[in-house]
Amino acid sequence: MAATEPIAQVKQRIEEVDVDAALREFAEGAAIVDVREQNEWDSAHIEGSTLIPQAEVADRLGEHVPERSGRLLFLCASGNRSARAADLASELGYTDVASIAGGINTWSDHGLPLVEPEGLNREQRMRYSRHTLLEEVGVEGQLKLLDAKVLLLGAGGLGAPTALYLAAAGVGTIGIVDDDVVDASNLQRQVIHSIETVGQPKTASARKAIEALNPDVEVVEHNTRLDSSNILELIGDYDILVDGADNFPTRYLLNDASVRLRKPVVSASILGFEGQISTFVPFEGPCYRCLFPTPPPPELAPSCGANGVLGVMAGVMGLFQANEVIKLIVGIGEPLVGRLLLYDSLATRMTELKVRRDPECPICGENAPEIPESELGQFLDYELFCGAPAREETPQAV
Repeated sequence: MAATEPIAQVKQRIEEVDVDAALREFAEGAAIVDVREQNEWDSAHIEGSTLIPQAEVADRLGEHVPERSGRLLFLCASGNRSARAADLASELGYTDVASIAGGINTWSDHGLPLVEPEGLNREQRMRYSRHTLLEEVGVEGQLKLLDAKVLLLGAGGLGAPTALYLAAAGVGTIGIVDDDVVDASNLQRQVIHSIETVGQPKTASARKAIEALNPDVEVVEHNTRLDSSNILELIGDYDILVDGADNFPTRYLLNDASVRLRKPVVSASILGFEGQISTFVPFEGPCYRCLFPTPPPPELAPSCGANGVLGVMAGVMGLFQANEVIKLIVGIGEPLVGRLLLYDSLATRMTELKVRRDPECPICGENAPEIPESELGQFLDYELFCGAPAREETPQAV
């Protein structure tokens, strides 16, 4: 049997049985060999079956099933790997073999008995099955996602796709800080909103979209503007912060508060056809001030409202943010700590810059004084520091 042989040809040579027949035969003494991988087995398996991953069937089948004349059923996720395993078993001299059609997916759909991990109910096992199949995520990683609390600063261009994909991934609690309302001009890039929610608070609009997507997610609305008087209270209950802010004062305020509370921040920005993203984990890498010690003058930092932005740029960078958040929650991969990723959509080119902690940084440097909670926001006037005009004169950045 060639591994590249079309599966349709393989299935013409072997017997297939449906899941109900397989259950009856199993009860009568047939053996079931599950040829999926270990992480798939861990997510759900048939009690009393034997795990032999497909690549190991030739070497291990005789060890686990020495009797070659007995009834032998092979199982996988959907019935393709098991068909190849049944064909191989026939070549090895097993005389009464079959593949279970539809695999464990159909077995589960029929409500037949399975050994399943604690923590995920039936609906969640189905919803997050593509996550739990990943060895790096598995059931344990999915449970971490369901237990996580993430705060989004802004439900605009960046916050919209980030929120949708974090919700789809099953992040259990998503907080949203935004005091704006949905405007028709937002719909070109802020994909969480719709024509029906124009004029409504963005937090409410986003909540409705998230709840329609995934009822597992609790959405907490913070329909307010983030400032020095409320930032510690707002961010204190969350594990990870997602920066989609539309102005420099908020970014610096968020940085200083997140360093004080040791909260990771995934920060991105977009303008025109370009975007950038980095992840700031306090004291494990640089902070936002290490990267940008002082803000640029207003004339060198135009807003999207003034210069425009390609709508899909918000989607690209927002999804990068969601990806970073998931890696941090599950503890996998290499987050963008100490790295600044630049994306040019016109050239479809990415550039990565290394960023180091500044030992003289006034916030996270070696000699930086700890900021007392009572003084946060008082030790510096962020509006004057950033040269920002009054809020009503500041266009939306994303």
